[in-house]
Parts: sequence; C-alpha cells; structure tokens
Amino acid sequence: MPLLFVGLATVDVVQRVARFPGIDEKVQSASVEVAAGGPAANAAVTAAALGAEVTLISAVGSHPLGELVRADLAAHGVTLIDADPRSPEPPPVSAVTVLAATGERTIVSRNAGNRAVAVPPGGLPDADLTLVDGHHPALAVAAARSARRLLVDAGSWRPVFTDVFPYAEVVACSGDFRHPACSPAAAGDDDPAPAGDDDTGTGGDDDAATAAAVAAPHVVITHGPEPVRWFSAPDATGRVPVPSVAAVDTAGAGDAFHGALAVALARGDLDLPAAIAFASRVAAIRVSHAGPRSWLAHLR
Repeated sequence: MPLLFVGLATVDVVQRVARFPGIDEKVQSASVEVAAGGPAANAAVTAAALGAEVTLISAVGSHPLGELVRADLAAHGVTLIDADPRSPEPPPVSAVTVLAATGERTIVSRNAGNRAVAVPPGGLPDADLTLVDGHHPALAVAAARSARRLLVDAGSWRPVFTDVFPYAEVVACSGDFRHPACSPAAAGDDDPAPAGDDDTGTGGDDDAATAAAVAAPHVVITHGPEPVRWFSAPDATGRVPVPSVAAVDTAGAGDAFHGALAVALARGDLDLPAAIAFASRVAAIRVSHAGPRSWLAHLR
C-alpha cells in the first residue's frame, strides 16, 4: 500500500512550558525536543507508523539543518525525495511552545515562504493514494493531476487549492478553514453570524457552506474535540464523535488525523465515517502524549 505525501517539511523545535511568556519576557522550558515537522511530514510519519509504505516529497536542501529532517524521517520509516537538494537555504523552522497544563500550543513559523520548488527530475512516484497540503504549489498541482486518489489537507486557505480541489476525492478541512467563496463579501452579508453560531455546536451552517464551496466528492471538517462533520455528494452528511481524552499536547494532532485518514482510505475496506473514526482515534492518541514522536509507540 504505497502512499505519497507532498508538501511541507520543517525543523520543529518544541518546548514545554508551565505558562506562555508575555511580551519581552523570558521563561524556562521543562523540556525541548527537535524533530521534523510540517503537515505533510507529520502525516507521513503517522502513516508509516501505521504500517504504510510512505514516500514524502518536499524541499529540504543542503543546509546542515536539513540533516535533522532527513534523519528523523528515516528513523520513522519515511522515504524522502528532496525536490530541491542543492538549495543552501535552511529548511523552514517552527518554534512550537506547548502549555503543559492543557496541551495548547503556539507556533511561529515561516513555512516555505516564497521558495519556488519544481517537480523532481525523476517525476512523482506511483502511489495508491496521494496527500497534498498546499505548500510548494507547483508540487501540489503536479501531484494532484497525477494522483490515482487525492486527499487534500486544507488546514487554511491557500490560492493553489483552486487548482488542486478539482482533482480531490476527499478534502479534509479544519474548523478554521475559510473558503473565499464563503467570505461575507462574497455572500453579500454585511452582518454575518459568528462562526459556529447554530444549534449543532460545530459550525453546521458554516460547514455546509464550506463543503459546497470546496465541491469535492467528500469533504471532512474537524473541530478539535468536537464531532467531525462530513459531507458526501450529492447530499449525504453526518457527524463522527471524537474520543474524549485529556489533552497533553495538541501540536500536530491535525497532521496525525490526516495521516491516519490517508491510511484508512487507502485500505479501501472502510466507509468514510469509519475512516474518520479511525483517524480520530489516532489523533486522540497523539494529543494524549507529550512530544512530537513518543506517542507513536502507543499506536501498536
């Protein structure tokens, strides 16, 4: 079951603190860990831990920090194809601060910035299912066009999604995702209701509008600890409950969800609600354990 993940790989520096610092304040962290990060990379690591054969295409480059990314991915069973191996630029670095008491996090990251990355000379490998996260737009579009089956991680709106969504089988959005077609200006609404202001508790009206705007065969919308909404063309919809757990570390929870969803979809023996339930259980394990990688041992 070969899976292909296309998108961002970063160096994540994760520090755990008793409280977030204020402006111009310094606090001591209880721990610090360094790992590869980024939506596609974290999803790829999750899928590999679940037993899939995983390839990640990203831009890492020749900077010494890139070795941290390569080593971590290799240690977790992910084959990396570097689309920009000669670049002297450092890979993106994310500073992640996790609040020990609640697992909430803040992230400062440049992501891929304006770095232009082309398709590798050898092209894209064959895969049963491809996930793209919208970073490195040229790669995302090429992967979308060539995918047998395409899963899109739509954490936040990116202009490239206009060219990617038409190829998608499943688009997985966060509750914070806002399609431009759903903006107040596009809707002609000068006084829109607050997001989530309906009787479902999970942004039902907003979710339906998002699903209609995305217009993929299947749209999944996550809401943290609240039920996941799903929409399947032409008019099927439903909710999947999320396991109730004590959150210890929420960093990368969405990425874990997407990696597990990719595995479930590629297996082909689960319908969409069952695939969402599987991915939600994996994400629940992620948030139940501190650190970017220690939680993987609890998948077995």
